Amino acid sequence: MTREDHPVIRWSEFRSARPLLAQLGSEMLYSPGLGIGFLATVRDDGGPRLHPVCPVLARGLYVFVLPGPKLADLRRDGRYSLHSETFPPPRHDDAFSISGVAVELDEPELRAELTQQFCDERDLAEPWPGFEEHVLVELHIDRALVTLTSPRDGVPAGHTVWRA
Repeated sequence: MTREDHPVIRWSEFRSARPLLAQLGSEMLYSPGLGIGFLATVRDDGGPRLHPVCPVLARGLYVFVLPGPKLADLRRDGRYSLHSETFPPPRHDDAFSISGVAVELDEPELRAELTQQFCDERDLAEPWPGFEEHVLVELHIDRALVTLTSPRDGVPAGHTVWRA
């Protein structure tokens, strides 16, 4: 799922490089109290495919992906875009999106840690049946976009774009 010609960084590096944008993005990803976003992938015919996902924000930005079209897209062409916005939508339309390359991980200890965080964020004693089939994917970032309708925390209104 990686593309060597695509410069990307991990969430922790993005947070260090642009802490205000990362903070706003984190708030929008978690505005309903748990991680929610829409993950766009590239179908085999080159068209877009959009999926709701529940990202987990820790040292990196992770998603658990069920084997199927979404995972097949990421394995074939690792490019993605993830979009989230303030929820429930207030009178304004603030939004956050990142794009980059997805990296599939086979790290049992990290998976166990993130599964526990996933359950804790959702007040679950344990993940639902079949969760062990989900594949752990880290979303590496090459571009971030924060859209604000009014200035916030030192970030101006309008579109703020950052590139790795």
